[in-house]
Amino acid sequence: MLRLSFSNLYTTARSGRIGWRAVTAIAMLACSGCFPSGLLITPVSTRRNLVESEVGRDPGWARDKIVVVDVSGLLMNARKPQFLSDGEHPVSLFTEQLDKARKDSAVKAVILRINSPGGTVTASDLMYDEIKNFQRETGKPVIALMMDVAASGGYYVACACDEIVAQPMTITGSIGVIMQMFDVSGTLNLVGVKTDAITSGPNKDAGSPLRTMTAPERELFQAIVNQMYDRFVQVVVAGRPKLDEASVRKLADGRVYLAGQALETGLVDRIATMRETVEATKRRIGADRIRLVTYHRPLDYRPNYYASAPPTTGGDINWIKLQAPSILPNDSPQFLFLWRP
Repeated sequence: MLRLSFSNLYTTARSGRIGWRAVTAIAMLACSGCFPSGLLITPVSTRRNLVESEVGRDPGWARDKIVVVDVSGLLMNARKPQFLSDGEHPVSLFTEQLDKARKDSAVKAVILRINSPGGTVTASDLMYDEIKNFQRETGKPVIALMMDVAASGGYYVACACDEIVAQPMTITGSIGVIMQMFDVSGTLNLVGVKTDAITSGPNKDAGSPLRTMTAPERELFQAIVNQMYDRFVQVVVAGRPKLDEASVRKLADGRVYLAGQALETGLVDRIATMRETVEATKRRIGADRIRLVTYHRPLDYRPNYYASAPPTTGGDINWIKLQAPSILPNDSPQFLFLWRP
């Protein structure tokens, strides 16, 4: 382990453990405010397997575990690109975490901590199916705990759980489907650009941003959106047995609800904090003492269950980090369970 601070930076460089160029770069970054007053360099494992960290426990000896699994950010069936990294695949990581909980006999329940505006239709449905499969195979309860936002696809995933809990200020709902499309034909005309597509059929380039959509094409896409919406409604009906289909359709006009409104309409079971949810889950599984654990990659440090904050939705550019917007325009139409005002 090599510990660097301003007090020993010069001595470290003279010893030959790091080069003068590295010292200069570190000093410049530190002076610019990008680093704290010290830099800790320590060997780390290069293995990518999930590891378990304890983020809370009751006094005394405890064998039983409750796992906290995060569902945060945009849900997509692809890797989330990051600066200098391939990023994680949300569905793959989620499945890997549930598999680890499935194989551990000491795990008695899962708290699914959701902080997401939703995402693609397929990603949301895959995660929903993984929860259902986990419940069928293990019989272990899965509790959805909503954080800042658990809307659209985030709520879709929550409907697979045995109980849905909201924080007092949670925003949820947004039940519905959106297919965001662009029409830049007017801009192209202004700059004198013409496009011409050779297709095998009249609907092959339907949804193209390079021309205005025709009425038959709109009907075609609307029919698909309606079918996906019907699927969403059925998922809510299955997950909210106190609500019939007519009630769900009345609530599912795309609007969002604050936690209190969601409780009144039956979209959530109760309002509680993280600490209260853990205590209620202990009672559900009949455990007096538990260990609260989470799974993460070896390079992530999580000292407690609030340590993994959701990514911001805007861009962030500084000396060290470049983060693109979480939702980028796509060159092809996408079907989304997404709260995207």
